[in-house]
Amino acid sequence: MGSKEVKASIDAWSFKEAFLFSAGVVVTGFVVEIAGGSQGVVVPSWPLNFIILLLLAANIALAGLLLRKSPFVLWLGGIPVGLGLISALALLSFFGGILPQEAGTGALWTQKLRLNGVFSSWPFAMTVFFFLVNLGLSLVWKIFPFKVSNLQFILFHAGFWMALACGVMGASDLQRVIIPLYEGRSTARAYSRSNVMIDLPFSLYLQDFEMQEYEPQLGLFDPDNDRLEMDELLSNQGIAEGMVTVLGEQEIRVEKYFPFAMKDEKGDPVPVSADKGVPYVKISGIHGGKSFSGWVSTGSPFERPAFINLENRLLVLVPGSPKKFRSRVTIRTGKDEDSQSTALEVNSPVSVLGWKLYQMGYDEKSGRWSSLSLVEGVRDPWLPAVYLGFFMIMAGNAIFFLKGIRRK
Repeated sequence: MGSKEVKASIDAWSFKEAFLFSAGVVVTGFVVEIAGGSQGVVVPSWPLNFIILLLLAANIALAGLLLRKSPFVLWLGGIPVGLGLISALALLSFFGGILPQEAGTGALWTQKLRLNGVFSSWPFAMTVFFFLVNLGLSLVWKIFPFKVSNLQFILFHAGFWMALACGVMGASDLQRVIIPLYEGRSTARAYSRSNVMIDLPFSLYLQDFEMQEYEPQLGLFDPDNDRLEMDELLSNQGIAEGMVTVLGEQEIRVEKYFPFAMKDEKGDPVPVSADKGVPYVKISGIHGGKSFSGWVSTGSPFERPAFINLENRLLVLVPGSPKKFRSRVTIRTGKDEDSQSTALEVNSPVSVLGWKLYQMGYDEKSGRWSSLSLVEGVRDPWLPAVYLGFFMIMAGNAIFFLKGIRRK
């Protein structure tokens, strides 16, 4: 077959051939995956991943400029191939969304094909590679020669290329660590999910761990079956003095309620500050035709809980669930004058030297008296590049809408 015939056959390729090509990429990826023992793709870390990305961008640019008249290159950078590869990525992402993405989970066939780790599999990596080639070629052809009318296309596609490429290649540099903090102590060490110790470029000193709880709830505890019985309707209303309600078969009345109290020398609950006391409720009622009265409390690590014995049931006070918790810490990045005091909360991260610090957890057995605070540290040096890509996409969309408004 001559060169003209080859060119004519390639020019005739359209969506059918593009989708077959995309399917071939995915199937080839599965074959490579199985042949490699279903280990997936290991993306190199900095600076090798950055060098690879530069080489990929440079080769795409050279191919787009030097092989611009090549029929195959024109087809590879065309819309049909792009749509076929996007469909393949969507299909793989679908499996990644509905199947558990953890090592060792799922049926044997999903593990062999690495559908339990789609986004680090060979099919996904090869599809992303060819999609970046397709996107890059179309981008080069719009940049050279440059025209202002192509600005919207350039911003959108360049932003898409940057966000996808940097997101994939930068995955190996993403670090998620857990930093255990103890009150009155400082640390500069963290631990990865695989329990590998990591030295941080800063230290954290835990001044105090604080927690706010919802109001406690009354309940009946069955010691024979080790079961707690609570009224869902009762749990929706707060405890207040004078409140009368029914719990199980008992009609009870709240005589007194101290949000924070502790027993005095006589053994009677007296109000104290929040950092020392626990909730106390004085209950009266009738059980089995006989009246009863007494105090119930949630207890604490320093004090046994108080309850009322009702034959085969115990009337107890269940601690309220956590409403809000935070850690007051001092962050030191060098000398003492470089330190700062701040509060870490669940949805309010603090940034320091490229790390974002989140309040993660605490010693749940100790509750608000926990002296341990667990902080999550996240470092993603490629995130600014990904964000820049998103902003470029938004800018391209803005130009598109402005053009539409002007035409209208």
